[in-house]
Amino acid sequence: MSSHLNAKKGEVADAVLLPGDPLRAKWIAETYLKDSFCYSEVRGMLGFTGTYNGKRVSVQGSGMGIPSALIYIHELIEDYGVKKIVRVGTAGSYQRQLHIRDLVLAMAASTSSSINAVPFDQQSFAPTADYELFRKAVGYAEANDISFKAGNVLSEDKFYNEDPDRYKLWAAYGVLCAEMESAGLYTIAAKKGAKALSILTISDSKVTGEHCTHEERENDFELMVRMALNII
Repeated sequence: MSSHLNAKKGEVADAVLLPGDPLRAKWIAETYLKDSFCYSEVRGMLGFTGTYNGKRVSVQGSGMGIPSALIYIHELIEDYGVKKIVRVGTAGSYQRQLHIRDLVLAMAASTSSSINAVPFDQQSFAPTADYELFRKAVGYAEANDISFKAGNVLSEDKFYNEDPDRYKLWAAYGVLCAEMESAGLYTIAAKKGAKALSILTISDSKVTGEHCTHEERENDFELMVRMALNII
């Protein structure tokens, strides 16, 4: 057992899907995994292991934001030997051509967090996805005629910003969307030698004001989940 996960050794698979919402983790396990069981309920951050197409897969909620996610990512890798992590999360569009329910593959993750500024002495480390997982995701999308966008995303520390036009700076440099965890995931995966990828579904738009309901965020986004399960 680790400090924040109640799993016994061997209960967590070496491949993990990482949604922020623990209830999305529960939905994924109940909908897609065979013979799944809950290995942790600590702080309500649910984790499950089961099989998908005969392969063991775990699904672990991570909470919102880099600090919360890093706790679980660190323990998954260090204490349970996890080798692959695919984040399945939601994001807010920064570009007019990105609409609700569109898929984004995060090739790289910029961030407003100081997670890398401090250890790199104010120099810039560029956290990127694992190429093997990224290539598999692209191949799966093309083979199944699934449209997607790939590029840079922003991992924000603040969900609510006082300046409603702040996103335009990032948008001008081609950043596709904002979320809150990928830069942390890519950074620690690089440090620990694990493979990581973020697959995101657009749930709202800074440009148009569109947004999904909280029920849709919790229990939907099937394309993203199926892609993650089939590449991991």
